[in-house]
Amino acid sequence: MKPVAFEYVAARSLDEALAALADGGEDAKPIAGGQSLVPALNMRLLRPTLLVDLNHAGLDGLARETGSVRVGAMTRQVTLERSAETHPLVRQALAHVGHVGTRNRGTVGGSIAHADGGAELPLCLTALGGSIVVQGHSGRREITPQDFFVTHYFTTLGPGELVTETIWPTRDGEGFAFEELALRAGDYALSMVAVCGTTVAVGAVTDRPTVFDEITALLTGADPSDELAREAGALAATLVDPPGHIHASPAYLKHLTGVLIERALRRSWTSN
Repeated sequence: MKPVAFEYVAARSLDEALAALADGGEDAKPIAGGQSLVPALNMRLLRPTLLVDLNHAGLDGLARETGSVRVGAMTRQVTLERSAETHPLVRQALAHVGHVGTRNRGTVGGSIAHADGGAELPLCLTALGGSIVVQGHSGRREITPQDFFVTHYFTTLGPGELVTETIWPTRDGEGFAFEELALRAGDYALSMVAVCGTTVAVGAVTDRPTVFDEITALLTGADPSDELAREAGALAATLVDPPGHIHASPAYLKHLTGVLIERALRRSWTSN
């Protein structure tokens, strides 16, 4: 199957992209790397009348600042994976994102805006306490992941707004680890966990990246130990409520999440 007919605009600046999206109305869609959008178009799950190409709109690049790294929305995932400025938690996670070809085309901002509850980059941004910068004709907003992600594929982006960059705290000196289990390399995760310091975020078993304050409270001020890791994992298993699917039952996914948290915590305690 092929997409329905649509018009196409190759924006040469952010202003041009925003203007084209405004003119196209609710039936206009931005296209970045296309790794998620193009399959949806081919299956006719989406039927936009206009595509606005962001590849030449000047939205790529990484910039180190005090305590954080700013990443342009059109920065390729492979660039983030290979950059020395990237937090090592993110580099660990990116190794699980699709395949090399996927990461060569996929963009950082595209993954964030797509808001797949089983995507690695939204999970890492949440665990690191980062933020999303969006812009539209009404101005610029900086949003926390907790306020940006609503549920699978839904965000608080307003009409005509675009993700223009993401801000990734460096979190220097804090232990970190990423753990994921998928049926095959490159497949969607059954469950995944990102740890930074006492922040534990889970994905794939939730409809959006989720930080459990109960686990943070358990870890804060406690001495690292195998017992503490097991306790945190057991607590997580009671907090997640996955629906289950053809590959795994809810009980298995709860248990798996607890095991991944145990592993991630033990690794994080030895990462610095």
